[in-house]
Amino acid sequence: MRHERAGKTSRMATRRLLAVVLIVAALAAGLGYTLAHRMGLAALDQELDQSLILTRRAIEAEIERYRALPDVAAEDVRIARALADRTSAGATGAASRYLETIAAKSGATHLYLMDGDGAVIAASNWNTDLSFVGENYSFRPYFQDALATGRGGFYAIGVTTRTPGYFLSSRIGPPDAPAVIATKIDVTPLERTWKSAGVSLAVADRDGVVFLSGVDDWRYRPLRPLSPEALSRLAEVRTYEGIDLARAEPLLSTGATDGALSLTGPDGAALRGRTALIPVDGWQVISAAPLAPVTLAAALWSAGAALVAMATTALAMILNQRRQLIQLRLRQGALLEARVTERTRELAHEIEARRKTEADLRAAQETLVHTEKMAALGRMSAAIVHEMSQPLAAMEATLAAAELSRDADKTTARIGTARNLIRRMQRTTKHLKSFSRKDQNTRTLTDLNKVAENALDLVAPRAKAAGVTPGFLPTDPAPLVMAGPVRLEQVCLNLLLNALDAVEGRDGASVTVTTGTRDGTAFLAVADTGTGIAAEDMARVTEPFFSTKITGEGLGLGLSISQAIVTEFGGRIDIASDPGRGTTVTVALPAVEATREAAE
Repeated sequence: MRHERAGKTSRMATRRLLAVVLIVAALAAGLGYTLAHRMGLAALDQELDQSLILTRRAIEAEIERYRALPDVAAEDVRIARALADRTSAGATGAASRYLETIAAKSGATHLYLMDGDGAVIAASNWNTDLSFVGENYSFRPYFQDALATGRGGFYAIGVTTRTPGYFLSSRIGPPDAPAVIATKIDVTPLERTWKSAGVSLAVADRDGVVFLSGVDDWRYRPLRPLSPEALSRLAEVRTYEGIDLARAEPLLSTGATDGALSLTGPDGAALRGRTALIPVDGWQVISAAPLAPVTLAAALWSAGAALVAMATTALAMILNQRRQLIQLRLRQGALLEARVTERTRELAHEIEARRKTEADLRAAQETLVHTEKMAALGRMSAAIVHEMSQPLAAMEATLAAAELSRDADKTTARIGTARNLIRRMQRTTKHLKSFSRKDQNTRTLTDLNKVAENALDLVAPRAKAAGVTPGFLPTDPAPLVMAGPVRLEQVCLNLLLNALDAVEGRDGASVTVTTGTRDGTAFLAVADTGTGIAAEDMARVTEPFFSTKITGEGLGLGLSISQAIVTEFGGRIDIASDPGRGTTVTVALPAVEATREAAE
């Protein structure tokens, strides 16, 4: 009996909980749909307003291109002659041919001249079956406005050509015998642009009749039912010749409460529209977009809100049910925390030991690099001593001659010679001091041309001893890299020493250093015409302590350390060798722009 009551209570609690979850989900779904729908409509209206701004400017720009055309055309003497003698076939014919030329050059559809009664005197289409010459357009508003105010503008379907267009007119001639010159322009290219872009755009006149639209079904339909007065006025000026506006179905059913328009698309889809006014002609520009994406997005947000609400409620239930379990596991948590703390302390000791080991390794590596640098200097020591002893002997002889000489001019010349020898030794010792110091392992903007020049200065005594004068082919502008200049000098020096060892004693031997930039990579290449590297040794030349020198000179670390230095700077060493003919070793590093790196 007790178990039955407990089961019944549990089922009732589950049902109540389920009902709460469903109610919360329904409220969240409703709220989410409302907020998402409002935000979607606001975003859609913003897009439509931006489209309206662009469309209005495009229409105004299209019309303004031809605004001055009637006035410009009226300045020609042939127009004045036609007005002065309207019965002369020669004068009116010359005016018609002139208007034909102007229309063709400007891109206007038609250009024509009317007298004060509205009769066409000359027209650009004078030689066609639909010529305006002899027609009377005094009923058109653009004619009446031009006579009254000096200018006129009017959109209508042509009563002669049956093609739509926008008419611009200007009053010309003396006040006692005024005339009107008008041009007709084709604005249907705007429709074709809208249609190809797939946008729902339209333009309606001041009476609300759509006359331009990217949607074919909207053209020549009123936005709202037209009053009898409007129908009568449009029929009187024959604005839409051949169109029965009385039977045309209005486009708008009801307007939205926020001022938007409710339209129907060509496929029957519901559209939301916005309008903008072109004040000059009283036109309304309409931009519309489908509501389906907004509704779908709101529905998705509604479903998401419902799911989140259900998940949150379920999570709250789970948290409430597990609260007691958490209390029971607090002791286990405290024990686990103590173990984690102990393990963290052990890991800290391990990390500290690893850091110390890494620091020792770095120090050992730097010591090894410096040792190899000193070894390279040792390989050149005999040549350097010879290079220093020559200037010293020459300087001793020069100073002795200066001491014995009583000629002041000769003494001054000999002292100058001695000073030059001293500068030569200073330059050599300066390079040696700079090269032999321990590098700070920092990266700076480094000029590869300067690196090559310093290395060539250092190796000059060794090259002279080998009977070789290394060539240098720098590039301009100099290739720049981010690296340690002293370490790169060590790399270049190692490569030069290897090249000199390879060519020593060979006829026609040469060593050449080249720098350059290619595909974002800066390079420094050392090429020699020495013995080359055997194919079986190519894979091992960069291994530590590997050497092909029979005498056992050196540590066999030059290429290995050079490769480590270049790799540290993000580069690589490429070796190409032709046994018996020579070897080319290329150091490639990422090139940088001097201004950007200097700024950084």
